Amino acid sequence: MIEINLQKRLGEMDFDVDVQVPPTGLVVFFGPSGSGKSSVVNMLSGLLKPDSGRIVLNSRVLYDRKARVNIPTHDRNIGYVFQDSLLFPHLSVSTNLHYGYKKGRQIRMDEVVDLLGIGKLLKRRPHNLSGGERQRVAIGRALLTNPDLLLMDEPLSALDEKRKAEIMPFVERVRDEFYIPIIYVTHSTDEVKRLATRVIRMQEGKVVASGSIAEAFAGATGAVAQADSRPRIAV
Repeated sequence: MIEINLQKRLGEMDFDVDVQVPPTGLVVFFGPSGSGKSSVVNMLSGLLKPDSGRIVLNSRVLYDRKARVNIPTHDRNIGYVFQDSLLFPHLSVSTNLHYGYKKGRQIRMDEVVDLLGIGKLLKRRPHNLSGGERQRVAIGRALLTNPDLLLMDEPLSALDEKRKAEIMPFVERVRDEFYIPIIYVTHSTDEVKRLATRVIRMQEGKVVASGSIAEAFAGATGAVAQADSRPRIAV
């Protein structure tokens, strides 16, 4: 399990999250803008320091205020896909993918290129790619660091509906074909219904519900709660 216990004062909001996340599957942190979803992934990655709490990934303590442990971002072995792809504009797709690539580890370059369908893009520069293509490359680059955890902070929010529909199957394949836990931030119920194996619903910096889609949305959004009957990872 991934242990996430985080407290922080954010502006006028007291942020307090205490959950455990399964070591496989895609867990969605869901809620309206300003509910603290992105703060979760930023604290997990080390980009934002909690005031107190504890983060444990694969039995490795990444942050523990009481024990004075705070592993730097670059040593946490966590992949991060942002809203904007943040590719290096002066480098080709191939060179972007090789940035941070850990050769000889579990995930290989050829399988990532094949899974994400980006073989024909390798010689292009980011400015010659569509938004969906850029995000696929960004996902590939994050995977090729061979992370212990993949963070995805609203990776489809900057795309139009056509591009979202284009990239969603690739996110599903990453979820289903790599044994890497994924924490995914969104406020889109469509993405929750299609991608989530577990949902953690947030409001004003607090967890208000968690579990399957039905459990997380019980009494909140009946249509979402009943929308997906796919088998789920036990929580």
